[in-house]
Amino acid sequence: RDERVRAVLDQARELGVVVDGTLTSAGRALLAGDGSLAAVLAESLFLINLLLLPGLAFAGLFALWLKNRDSAPPLARQHLRQTTFVSLVGGFLIVTLSGLILALGGLDWAWTWVVLVLYFTCIHSTLVLFGMYGLIKAMSGQVWRFPLIGPPLE
Repeated sequence: RDERVRAVLDQARELGVVVDGTLTSAGRALLAGDGSLAAVLAESLFLINLLLLPGLAFAGLFALWLKNRDSAPPLARQHLRQTTFVSLVGGFLIVTLSGLILALGGLDWAWTWVVLVLYFTCIHSTLVLFGMYGLIKAMSGQVWRFPLIGPPLE
């Protein structure tokens, strides 16, 4: 039995939830079930959707939101709501306005591509930056609202 306890403590140390025999804030959040882990997962999926696996990560985020939108703790519910909504609005803005820029400028005009690349880069970079800040807030156990396009806090 002592070996099992030591093994669990070793794993907890490796995960960073126990430091010098003391439970860290991450460990407390894990045990308290306050929604911190789901909030971090939501923000992580938001960033993965933007940076690594667009579409696939959004499907995971949307499924997580559908499953937990009413039953999740307030912190998790707020981060799930923010990331899902901003993913939908941000995706709509990027696709719609990029299409509008292409339609108005035409494919052959060099300035169309300059404006399109600048627009896409600025919007995408802003979403990534705010996603990183949202992840920091989730890891700190705090709520966060995306500026301008984020839904109001509950």
